[in-house]
Amino acid sequence: MTAKRQPRCGMINRPWISSDMHRKVEGPRLLARITGAISRNAPLHGAGRSNSLSGLVEFRSGFCSHDGGVAVHRAGDLVCMALGSPRFEPGALHERASTAGIAAAWLDAFRERGARAPAAAKGRFAVVVLNGGEGSAWLAVDRFGTHPLCHAIEDGMLAFATRADEVPVVAKALDTQALFDYLYFHMIPAPRTVFAGVERLLPGHVLHWRDGKARSERYWTPRFAPDRSLDLEAGKLRFLEIVESAVARETSDGQPGAFLSGGTDSSTVSGMLCRVLGRPAPTYSIGFDAAGYDEMAYARIAAKHFGTDHHEYYVTPDDLIEGIPKVAAYYDEPFGNSSVVPSWLCARNARNDGITRMLAGDGGDELFGGNSRYAKQRIFGFYDAVPGVLRSSMLEPMLGLRGMDRVPVVKKAASYVSQARVPLPDRMGMYNLLLRLGPTHVLTADFLGLVQQEAPLAAQRTVWAETAGQPLVNRMLAFDWKYTLADNDLSKVLGSTALAGVEVAFPLLSDELLEFSLTLPAEWKLKGLTLRWFFKEALRGFLPDEIIAKKKHGFGLPFGVWASQHAGLRSMARDSLETLKQRGIVRGAFIDDLLTNLLPAHPGYYGEMVWILQMLELWLREHAPEYRL
Repeated sequence: MTAKRQPRCGMINRPWISSDMHRKVEGPRLLARITGAISRNAPLHGAGRSNSLSGLVEFRSGFCSHDGGVAVHRAGDLVCMALGSPRFEPGALHERASTAGIAAAWLDAFRERGARAPAAAKGRFAVVVLNGGEGSAWLAVDRFGTHPLCHAIEDGMLAFATRADEVPVVAKALDTQALFDYLYFHMIPAPRTVFAGVERLLPGHVLHWRDGKARSERYWTPRFAPDRSLDLEAGKLRFLEIVESAVARETSDGQPGAFLSGGTDSSTVSGMLCRVLGRPAPTYSIGFDAAGYDEMAYARIAAKHFGTDHHEYYVTPDDLIEGIPKVAAYYDEPFGNSSVVPSWLCARNARNDGITRMLAGDGGDELFGGNSRYAKQRIFGFYDAVPGVLRSSMLEPMLGLRGMDRVPVVKKAASYVSQARVPLPDRMGMYNLLLRLGPTHVLTADFLGLVQQEAPLAAQRTVWAETAGQPLVNRMLAFDWKYTLADNDLSKVLGSTALAGVEVAFPLLSDELLEFSLTLPAEWKLKGLTLRWFFKEALRGFLPDEIIAKKKHGFGLPFGVWASQHAGLRSMARDSLETLKQRGIVRGAFIDDLLTNLLPAHPGYYGEMVWILQMLELWLREHAPEYRL
């Protein structure tokens, strides 16, 4: 079953306008969008800084970055459309951007450098360069894809948009494999999107389209180059300088504020914001009145330490009843990160207070080694040092003896060995929720017959192989730059803030800090089993000791607990999953068991499955209401 059909464009001399682009969402403005299609014979119309290039492209300028919209520049047969705030190094491109604008600078860059042009810029950006003379196009996004671009080829034409659901193609059917990927990852990793034939440009990539064919390639590849001569004290000072500079750059205009969860990342950004502003910075925290989920105490410690203008809000089940349908419908494809609704509520509160730009702390864990799985996988890696003969002839046979699994210590040892024997990245998926429950138990036979169950793992293996030869922690960091940051956490923050009507910035993902992190020795990131050792050492004396010592938490959501106790949430979940039954994706018997037995017995664990199924159904209701397998 296909989703909403889109009108054909690019061959006629009038703008293409989709009613979907004008659907109502929460907040006064949206992120700027670019949509369009180009064929070799499509004429170019319009000039200068125009809001419409008739016959070639139609787009709407909205809430974007510093320049407030889409920058457009034309030079003969060339047209450039640019989003974001790219920064060019001092020189000709920098001067061109200062005098004629970023779109003009991008045109010069692509004329001179071709596929290497995006490497000349830093910062957040998306850029499209169209060549009407030769019927070709360049598309590029920044190193973390924070300004997305999606594209498709239909009838020899290239169609593109910042959202997958707005790529202007006629045939827009849902991709069954993408739905499986969503249930596996709780999001859909790029380049795949939920729409068959529509791809999301990978971070750090540029796409060249010509003669009806598109080729995507990397313009940036992370190069870990540890500087063994780096002095620790000098490195700490340099780190603080880079962070402060990044925060200052992101507060050059508008009314800034910061997310404050009480973790090291958000606390660092909040503290630096106070230092840069020279006054108490507005900070916003979310709390939950549920045991084991509330981290407000740490946010208060950070707020008091830095003297921020602190704002707290405790989420209620009624907030979720309001927010879940809005957030699910807003995204361009199913998105199941359970902290997305709290993030939206936090950003909306800031917007209601007049904040126009929120600074987020995302990136610190993934640049400097802060996720607990890094230490966990190092522990499993110790098994590789055990001689193969000892493993195969003594240790493994002994642990497999009958009855040994009833001895607690031996049972733990056997579990350790069974996991350690699984190579990375496969080992990291051993606790995947869908795999633990069993795809054949959760999903219908008809659905599974249309998908490749090994595809998600095969894609992960490809990404993992790109860093062969690097120390374990660096390989895991590069892996997370895609699957944890670009595909998940950044999508969460970008979508929730856009829906709330505020801009967002990521100071800890500045190109300068990224490049600095690549020069750090691997043992400074994970020292023994100590997570992000250098990061914490650099911030001692700046952050409160309690914040440095605390474990990572974030905006965790007690959805399962509340769905078991709150009649409204329970009713919403049941209604959503009962409708999902009819679509032929999930087994009705599993849904019945999930709601009747599993969720009440273990709400914290099975609540996650209820959440991702509910978010899928609510997205389908908005974007493909008639979809049936």
